[in-house]
Amino acid sequence: MIAISRVTLLPLVFLFPAALYANTQEYAGTGSVTQGEATTKIESLFECEQGRARVAGQGEIVDIHGETWTVPADNEFLNGPYADNMYDECSGNRSNSINDVDVQSVPVVTVDESGDIITGYLFADNYFELYINGQLIAVDAVPFTPFNSSVVKFKVNRPYTIAIKLIDWEENLGVGSESGRGNSYQPGDGGLIASFSDGTVTSDQWHAQTFYIAPIYDLGCVVEKGTLRESASCDTSGRNSADDINALHWALPNGWQTDTFDHSDWPLATTYTEEQIGVNNKNGYMNFQELFTGKGAEFIWSTNLILDNEVIVRYTVE
Repeated sequence: MIAISRVTLLPLVFLFPAALYANTQEYAGTGSVTQGEATTKIESLFECEQGRARVAGQGEIVDIHGETWTVPADNEFLNGPYADNMYDECSGNRSNSINDVDVQSVPVVTVDESGDIITGYLFADNYFELYINGQLIAVDAVPFTPFNSSVVKFKVNRPYTIAIKLIDWEENLGVGSESGRGNSYQPGDGGLIASFSDGTVTSDQWHAQTFYIAPIYDLGCVVEKGTLRESASCDTSGRNSADDINALHWALPNGWQTDTFDHSDWPLATTYTEEQIGVNNKNGYMNFQELFTGKGAEFIWSTNLILDNEVIVRYTVE
């Protein structure tokens, strides 16, 4: 029966997708193409104790060559360790300022025994995983919404490399969208801003690479120039059906978290204003604004804030 099953599946994997993905000829890049919604594997990674939250599900989808991709991305949320929240509506923590946060009690993660203790403040739309020299320091304690802000501590020697996996979570798995603005499939946006007690801040000197682009209605709109995966000309409007929505996926390179990984050929991060990110009504950010833009930090992402859903940002502190 196993042998018969494999024989039966081969035409589905290698022949049927040619008809299913009729517009793949429009895309000649290096990404893997999927179409339509993913199969849900985990209904929700997170339950909000107080207030309302979008469901942070996880799923799988098969591309035109039969390879399976996790959406919105592989992540460590269920494993932790979790960053301490400065503001988190789900736990009832509605601090009005950093003066209301017990920063002294935040645990220190040791990277180098002889290093300096660095405190980091992060606000991500929606989710981050912070690595220092390849060591996982913390993951965002709220994967989707409501929006929270985080504080972490780590002990390290200079130079050190910051690597952060960022996920713009999706309500509709596999098609990079959520319900909003009158559409069932409305693309959301991302964004990260962070500052550290040693003066390091997010800026256009960081590097950013995208690994998941969706929704895409016309694969011909995506252009690759060197390592740049550019979707600036793609339509960002919403839809009420996922039938013709495509997505592009790239595998993360080995060692992307480490200090020995060479990110020099990655595109530089694109910076965005508070207005572009839309944080004026988000207390998780505004209550701590002086720790972010007040310290000279800027919101960063890849070149497409709306369509790029899994992004890695890296920066080496000399």
